[in-house]
Amino acid sequence: MSKKEDFIQHINAGYTSKGESLVLGAAILDGEPIGETKVKIPLKTLNRHGLIAGATGTGKTKTIQVLSEQLSSFGIPVLMMDIKGDFSGIAKPGIEQGFITERHTKIDIPYNVTSFPVELMTLSAQDGVRMRATISEFGPVLFSRILDLNDTQAGVVSVIFKYCDDKKMPLLDLKDIKKVLNYITDEGKDEISEEYGKISTATTGTILRKIIELEQQGGDFFFGEKSFEIDDLLRIDENGKGYVNILRLTDIQDKPKLFSTFMLSLLAEIYQQMPEKGDVDQPELVLFIDEAHLIFDEASKVLLDQIETIIKLIRSKGIGVYFVTQNPMDIPKGVLAQLGLKIQHALRAFTANDRQAIKQTADNYPTSDYYQTDEILTSLGIGEAFVTALNEKGIPTPLAATMMRAPMSR
Repeated sequence: MSKKEDFIQHINAGYTSKGESLVLGAAILDGEPIGETKVKIPLKTLNRHGLIAGATGTGKTKTIQVLSEQLSSFGIPVLMMDIKGDFSGIAKPGIEQGFITERHTKIDIPYNVTSFPVELMTLSAQDGVRMRATISEFGPVLFSRILDLNDTQAGVVSVIFKYCDDKKMPLLDLKDIKKVLNYITDEGKDEISEEYGKISTATTGTILRKIIELEQQGGDFFFGEKSFEIDDLLRIDENGKGYVNILRLTDIQDKPKLFSTFMLSLLAEIYQQMPEKGDVDQPELVLFIDEAHLIFDEASKVLLDQIETIIKLIRSKGIGVYFVTQNPMDIPKGVLAQLGLKIQHALRAFTANDRQAIKQTADNYPTSDYYQTDEILTSLGIGEAFVTALNEKGIPTPLAATMMRAPMSR
């Protein structure tokens, strides 16, 4: 058997599934795509989460689009974070162009243009459906973690929530909790001290400063009514396509605390609201978190532990979470270990640190008789990526350098 025949058999055996699959593209051998191979990801495994990584301009955005389109086609709703303003074209059919047709001929996948149902959402004053949550919905534990409070300060937050609960006073936005903080350090001091114990003004002052910091990052836009409903993310259109919910975050890069606050609240809310599903044939909802390092850069150890726990537990609810970032080392090891699908576009080696990151990335992938992984990582073309996933039995698939298919929308 020739090397090519052996390779075709190796890839197709590794990417075979009984159920429906997403088709990413064709595997590459010695720099050429082999149309007889198909790199496919079983729908059944998409709640095992994933990673899409690669340097700027290597094709990550198009990969998110390709995955979202196929998920929508199977009636699976998507929520994607749009930080660069790249995704609203999903609502319009793509345009047939020579280089796209040529690519699809090489990978032996028909190219058909089409559009997908889209809902635009926002956390700020931009156009779109406003996604909000109330302070009460967060609860004292999560709210304290977001503010990065110590145990003493978190205890005071718990007292505030208990006091408001006892008095039937809803905490809707940051103004509400600031008013209560001012009240318990001033005219309500004796009442609080009598019912709940003495509270230090230094502690309430620290909490107030942390709330103002969150407010300055746009938290006042996010907290309040009307809070978003998870059902709003789970819609299917009349043609059976899942809605692609695009959360516009083009003004969020300088507000990492707001971004991590929102993501944690969203994941926690989905986890609490969605029923237990166990093993399902396809996910109920898939999230793509672009610029994922923004969550982890600002997160405290406690917050990281919370995210790691939710990611671990949320898959049994039929939810898939996909982190998108330039460098896979941006993702904490505890989270990275839980990601079943890995799509790695090219990395660039400009410094010794870059070369070290490439070596670490290569070491995280299955060994292959067909690729020198660390070398190919720096030479992959635009729209090409290393792929490895889990098959339906939970076994890692062979490493496949893949020429990715093009999006069907704009």
